[in-house]
Amino acid sequence: MGRSTGNIYSVSKRQDTPGVERRRFHPYPQYKDSGVEWLGKIPTHWKARHLKYLSRIIMGQSPPSDIVNTLGEGRPFLQGNADFGAEHPTARTFCPYPPKVAAPEDILISVRAPVGAINSADREYGIGRGLCAIRPFIRQLGRRYCSYLLQVARSQLDSIAKGSTYDAVSADDVSCLMLSVPSIEEQHRISHFLDRETAKIDALIEKKERLIKLLQEKRTALITQAVTKGIDLTVSMKDSGVEWIERIPGSWRVCPLFAAAREKEKRNYGNQVQNVLSLSYGKIIDKDVSDNFGLLPESFETYQIVSKGNIILRLTDLQNDKRSLRVGLVRHQGIITSAYICLDFFRDIDPSYAFYLLHAYDITKVFYGLGGGVRQTMKFEDLKWLPILMPSAAEQQVIASFLDREATKIDALISRIREAITSLKEYRTALIFAAVTGKMDVREVQ
Repeated sequence: MGRSTGNIYSVSKRQDTPGVERRRFHPYPQYKDSGVEWLGKIPTHWKARHLKYLSRIIMGQSPPSDIVNTLGEGRPFLQGNADFGAEHPTARTFCPYPPKVAAPEDILISVRAPVGAINSADREYGIGRGLCAIRPFIRQLGRRYCSYLLQVARSQLDSIAKGSTYDAVSADDVSCLMLSVPSIEEQHRISHFLDRETAKIDALIEKKERLIKLLQEKRTALITQAVTKGIDLTVSMKDSGVEWIERIPGSWRVCPLFAAAREKEKRNYGNQVQNVLSLSYGKIIDKDVSDNFGLLPESFETYQIVSKGNIILRLTDLQNDKRSLRVGLVRHQGIITSAYICLDFFRDIDPSYAFYLLHAYDITKVFYGLGGGVRQTMKFEDLKWLPILMPSAAEQQVIASFLDREATKIDALISRIREAITSLKEYRTALIFAAVTGKMDVREVQ
């Protein structure tokens, strides 16, 4: 039996948890070794017990495929964690006679990759072999306390899964999971504390995520306004002749894409050592050929060279992939796969301005409407009549510089907010871990 040092326990791993009062809590008076590595020491009056002695564990089972349907016939059926929502699942299929059923308020846990994802059953569900249902014995294990415990025990299940031939855990793995358990009354107190504190954190995270969305919308509007209307709102306007663009500054011209740019000739880069360029969420990233999954230079025979100032577009899988940010500005020479379209704009068009113009078309879903409907893949031939707005060369540079400056400010602010969200999530995780493993005493916390 070990006596506490009396130190105050901090649940914050970082020095900053923006928007949340940094709180410190006292530990329990005395501790003992739990005998479980990941739990460490627990309060002397707590126990470390296997989950199988505290709950009923129902492993999912897949029914015959011919009785699973999408017509709403039978009980809602969950295949796996792909059906999970923020708190409750949403069934995409149904089954009249599922072999295994989860009851309302059962804790649903994924036993296949990603292992350990958790949801709560809000009604009866049939469950497939990608899930199991945990039904706590109410006199021994509170449902909310169990849910919090499983959130912190997820890492243990994940480590077991990664040690197997594929990412999954068995019934024995789940049953033998060791948990730290105080009395049922103390569990309820801890759960109430965590419900209250995590609700505050979640509300703040949601507020920050809404702010990010508003900033992204502001960024979109700023770019679209600048490349279609200019930044001087006092100039006279004229009809562009393009229905979805409407009016443009009187001095601007409109021309089809083929009159403003050419598709760069597809030619192999040979055996030169180049960086492989890839478009990711509107940014071009590169990695060295020697580090590209061990592929040899001859593996890149279909790749082509691109140069600084080129613009690349990824217009593949349009029907299934609804994401925007399919346009990137090349900052240095490299090679790209044949899946990309590479545009080489003529000298009277500033590459940065052209990038922002096509980026505006991308984020306002212009590409999806070309050619009379959504296509799976688009080529240069499908884009050649795309209207390109042409201010003077000087005005193009002014617009590009303005957007570089303003978009950078918004991006920096979004980045700081995302860092704050990461901090809040870390704080939330640490708070739950500390409370359900007895590292801090929250019984009397108001």
